[in-house]
Amino acid sequence: MTLVNDRPTGPDPTDALSSVPAAGSRRGTPPVGRLKFCYGPMDCGKSTLALQIDHNHARQGRRGLVLVRHDRSGAPQISSRIGLSRQAVEVGEDTDVRELVRQEWARGQHVDYVVVDEAQFLSPGQVDQLAELADEVEIDVYCFGIATDFRSRLFPGAARLFELADELQPVQVEVLCWCGLPGRFNARVLDGEVVREGDTVVVADTEQSVVESSASARFEAESATVRYQVLCRRHFRAGDLGPVTAHHGQLRLT
Repeated sequence: MTLVNDRPTGPDPTDALSSVPAAGSRRGTPPVGRLKFCYGPMDCGKSTLALQIDHNHARQGRRGLVLVRHDRSGAPQISSRIGLSRQAVEVGEDTDVRELVRQEWARGQHVDYVVVDEAQFLSPGQVDQLAELADEVEIDVYCFGIATDFRSRLFPGAARLFELADELQPVQVEVLCWCGLPGRFNARVLDGEVVREGDTVVVADTEQSVVESSASARFEAESATVRYQVLCRRHFRAGDLGPVTAHHGQLRLT
């Protein structure tokens, strides 16, 4: 005889929510790392934020691996325009970032987090490797970079980060166009004119500087009057650099 108030021992297959775990049932699952992408135009403080994140984690006893791809200084370091810098591991075109972590392990060093500056220059495959580190090794990965190139098109590395990142965060420091409107577009300026064609990767600053082009197999630096200037959409489309453009860039502290 079956009593009316008997309860079935298993989930009711007719219940549409029967496959949803009860609240708190995921607490026993292992933690996973996060893949975060902080992005914005030049001069908005991405490298400064990358250095601050590294500093904050290190103060809590966590050990990080700091990576960079094509820093503006040309050296294997993260350098900020306000004068801060930190030595970093340069990521090459064929670098497997997972292998960099394995090398740290082989030296007996634990890796709790990874900071990557200029992440827009990573290949999509390298971004996939960072996602694997977050998921499989439970490492927190913090990427910093520019979303779009001088043609206003997404960098391949940035596009893959938009697709895979757990968290996307625009850097909140506002950069202004010369007209006073918020600037979003990184115009490449050659001899005082906005250029629309050329290598996607040309590393320069917002001042007249030495540049590095992806066209050179050895990335040999050559002197050129190339710089970048952040513009609003209207003036980026028009190629209008404003009333004063000679001999200085978007940021000048002296």
